[in-house]
Amino acid sequence: QVQLVESGGGLVQAGGSLRLSCAASGRTFSAYAMGWFRQAPGKEREFVAAISWSGRNTYYADSVKGRFTISRDNAKKTVYLQMNSLKPEDTAVYYCAQGGDSAAYTDSRKYSYWGQGTQVTVSS
Repeated sequence: QVQLVESGGGLVQAGGSLRLSCAASGRTFSAYAMGWFRQAPGKEREFVAAISWSGRNTYYADSVKGRFTISRDNAKKTVYLQMNSLKPEDTAVYYCAQGGDSAAYTDSRKYSYWGQGTQVTVSS
């Protein structure tokens, strides 16, 4: 059984930074792509960033490009999301997800397992 546990969320002022972590267990972490998604109140879940199994390929939503960085440590079975220059519109519950194969996708339907989410609140 795959388990994904996010951490690192919290309250931060606009312009600040947070680093989210997602620890995985249950199957060979290094074989699968990972992604971050977010859902703000009253809105649909949206893609934030994704990384291929090796870390060689990364993808970002236009809204976070240049501010967020996704990375992974396969030895630690952990994926990270470094968030800089945070804006109030980044406020959401952030979810990590594990893909069904090694390639990174922006489509949430390509992801097989999901964490419980961690709240990020950015105050103005």
